[in-house]
Amino acid sequence: MDKAQAIHSFWSGFGLVAYDENTVPDDAVAPYITYSVSTDSLEGPVTLYGSLWYRSLSWAEASQKSEQISEYITNMQPIKIDGGYLWIMKGTPFAQRMSDPGDDMVRRIYINIIAEFLTAY
Repeated sequence: MDKAQAIHSFWSGFGLVAYDENTVPDDAVAPYITYSVSTDSLEGPVTLYGSLWYRSLSWAEASQKSEQISEYITNMQPIKIDGGYLWIMKGTPFAQRMSDPGDDMVRRIYINIIAEFLTAY
């Protein structure tokens, strides 16, 4: 599994469809996750982020999913990738609620993570 595939695999592991933020289809239906992809090698921590997208009057489901992701990261082991491992940690702040001025039903939680690619390349 290469670095980008590992990032996709991570975000896809929470029971929602996950899309690279640059390839979200026009007909995507919430709830879903979008995520950024950036890579580096050893000694180069990378800030990555994901967004949980829900349509609701309540923040409850989105907040529960954010907590699930937080707990998973806290307890996870490095992910085996081609040439080494990917280590994921929580960034600061970890989760932020975001509004959408064009749609008051959108519930978005922006999630900040730090990835370390423990690889030579």
